Amino acid sequence: MRYNKQNIFANEETAYKRYLKPRGLSLINQYDTPKFKFPKQEDLLNFSSIKHIWSMGDRYFKLAGEYYSDPELWWVIAFYNKKPTEFHVNVGEVLYIPVPLETVLFYMGY
Repeated sequence: MRYNKQNIFANEETAYKRYLKPRGLSLINQYDTPKFKFPKQEDLLNFSSIKHIWSMGDRYFKLAGEYYSDPELWWVIAFYNKKPTEFHVNVGEVLYIPVPLETVLFYMGY
């Protein structure tokens, strides 16, 4: 699901040449960087969020598995809370799990 809407492009950057040449390749196909948008204030009224207090052992993928039944959706929680990695979250800090997932993804432009 994470790569469904991303373009694939041929990367021919010279920086990769020394790695590609020994493998007999002239380019590498890569996924383009996704562009998400944070929901506008008025859009936030269309979904709710579940409070979660971050504790030892918590990981985004575990929360996504618990709340979305899909650990690959960890990035939704990270993006929504504007905390790109677990290292940006402190024990005891409140995170918000946005629901329902389909609505959240729609307003994120995904």
